[in-house]
Amino acid sequence: MEDIIEGMRGTDFNSASELIEVLDEEGVSTGKAVTRKEIYKKGLWHRGVIVAIVNNNNEVLMQQRANTKDKYPGKWDLSVAGHIPFGEDSLSAVFSETMEEIGYTLPKKLTVQDFRFITSFRNRFKLAEDYIGNQFYDFFVLNAEVPIEKLILQKKEVQDVRYTSLTALLKMRDDKVLHPRTEWVDALIRYLKRQ
Repeated sequence: MEDIIEGMRGTDFNSASELIEVLDEEGVSTGKAVTRKEIYKKGLWHRGVIVAIVNNNNEVLMQQRANTKDKYPGKWDLSVAGHIPFGEDSLSAVFSETMEEIGYTLPKKLTVQDFRFITSFRNRFKLAEDYIGNQFYDFFVLNAEVPIEKLILQKKEVQDVRYTSLTALLKMRDDKVLHPRTEWVDALIRYLKRQ
């Protein structure tokens, strides 16, 4: 595992040339892969992952997107969000995105299986004629005590992190300071109330 982690350090997973699997409108693989840039230029369906890291106080680790991001700069988002590179599955992407964006390496007592799959969402948006998002998001929750001071943020992706209560999270949604993909908020609250 340490060899995998070390080999991933410094890797740019979010470049425009990253290959992403193309899906049909039902979320089924077409077997084709195109660059991230082409995915958005043509508005092709693809899959991403979003992760809510929740501590013992039911606070959610939130990340503030870098001001240099091409979509929704400066908006607050879930703990981790990213695309699934071609040839990977959702769990693999969850692991690599968690390490890449916020520099959190799972302690030995935690494994990738500790990420609980909650549901999938379908999301569509159009920022420009040549920037159309048609995406499925697989939503996971990780219950873990993650110390903010030990995180190493990927500055071109994330400019800040903080823990947020569920009450504050609902206010953030109402105040429209969150990434507009907010379907996960109600799903997270339902999940946490069942525990």
